[in-house]
Order: sequence, then structure tokens, then C-alpha cells
Amino acid sequence: MSEFDSKIRETADLVEAALDAFIPSCDGPLGRVADAMRHGALNGGKRLRPFLAIAAADIFGCPRARAIRVGCAVEMIHCYSLVHDDLPAMDDSDLRRGRPSVHKAFDDATAILAGDALLTQAFEVLADPATHPDGNVRCRLALELARASGKIGMVGGQMIDIYAEQKDFDIDAIEELQRLKTGALIRFSAISGGIVAGASDDDVRALEAYSEDLGLAFQIVDDLLDTFGDAEDLGKPTGQDADMDKATFVKILGPEGARDKARALVSSAKDHLSRFGDKAAALAGAADFVFERKN
Repeated sequence: MSEFDSKIRETADLVEAALDAFIPSCDGPLGRVADAMRHGALNGGKRLRPFLAIAAADIFGCPRARAIRVGCAVEMIHCYSLVHDDLPAMDDSDLRRGRPSVHKAFDDATAILAGDALLTQAFEVLADPATHPDGNVRCRLALELARASGKIGMVGGQMIDIYAEQKDFDIDAIEELQRLKTGALIRFSAISGGIVAGASDDDVRALEAYSEDLGLAFQIVDDLLDTFGDAEDLGKPTGQDADMDKATFVKILGPEGARDKARALVSSAKDHLSRFGDKAAALAGAADFVFERKN
């Protein structure tokens, strides 16, 4: 196992333990939605987004407990989006991470409520003084996450993606779609580490530039995996984009063109980290990981 593999696994274990504590099982009528939240949020694989937040915070010596809370908040948003994406009204997916999706394990209504609860708890976590003693920092984190996850971020990108099923999008339109749908939350993940750590504006801007390139590379690789990946390795169905005739990087650029673009974006992302030197080795490793991933 490489040093990076060990580090991302260690971080995933820390985030898993924190999420387990944030979303305890309970008895009575609330137990069902808590169980559905846990089904959607626990056993969550790589935890790339919280890894980015924690690795960025580590550059500036941020207390680990604060960084983990920020990482959990962004992961709650990511997991809520997956729960809702899998619903019959959206992607209608029966599998997520190799297990039945939440609406299959429970029911549609419970899945909607579980996603809603994960979304709102993310902001509860950020607003708690345990995340940072300075209320201005907490407000900035909440503001940035709201923008990244709402109509000018992930939700807006998802709306454009639905619209794109009926239109012929060019490469510029696809890039804009994915900067919102996928990239906005990856961007928040990286800059949130700088914000909670008290980094300078210039340092946060460097993290932002890194994350924008990384987010686009991530989606290109996702398109490639949906086209050529193995459903068992991915833990979810493949070929859905082609079945719905969605505009993707692979469809527009072709497989080799898409790989070349992802490779160039990863290189550019790592260039933006040069100001941090060896302190950003984990973030540089994350960029390589995104390009090389198989699931």
C-alpha cells in the first residue's frame, strides 16, 4: 500500500467514526430515518471530499478535530445528494457503493427525509462552536457550503444535467455543468480546509484554483468509468449516461481526448499547490488518485 493510500484510508476511518457519532441509532419513530441516514452515510468508501478538507487544513496546522467536523459536513451534503440522485424520479439506481440504495433498502419517502436530514445536519455541524470558536469563520463556512450545494452549485448543476438530456451541449457547456454539479462541492472541500485553518486570502485562492481543476478532472474520469468501468468495481450501475444519451466529456471528446484533458487538468491542479511546497503532498497525491482511480 502506498503512503497516499494509507493516508486516505486513515482519514476515511476518522471520518467514519465521527459520522457514526453524529448520526446515532435511536428507538421509536425517529429510528427509521436515523437508520436510513446511517445507511446512506456510513460505509462510504474513500471519503475524498473530507480528505481534501482535512489535508488542506493540515497545511496550516489546523487542529484536527475542527478539520474533521468540516469534512463531515461536506460528506453529509455529498451523501444526501447521492440518496436523492438514486431516487426513481432522478437516476433510478438500485445500487450505491455495492449495497441497495436508500430508497430500495427503505422506501422513497424515507429516502427523501433521510437526505433532507443529512443536508440540514451539515449546517448544524458547521454552526456549532466546536467547529471554530470564531462565529465569523463558522458563518463563512456555512455561506460557502450553501453556495456550493444550492442553486448556483450542485443543485443547479443537476438541473442543467437533466436539461442536457434534451439538448446538444458543446464542451464549454459541459464544463460549466460539471463545475456546478460535481466541482462546486470539491471546491468547497479544499477551500474549507483553508478557511477553518485561518489561511490567507491568497492561500485560499490557490486552493480554489487547485480544486477547480481537480473537480473537472474528477468528472471526466467519472465519465470514463461510466463508459468503460466495471459495475462490480464501481458498486453502482454503469452505462447510464449513454442509455440516457447524456452529453459527457467522453461523448464529445472521445475516450483518448477525455483522458488527455483529465491528465492536463491534474497537472495544472498540482501546479497551483507549488506555493505550499511539501506541506501539500497529500493534496498532490489526491490529484493523482483522482486520475488513476478505478471506482
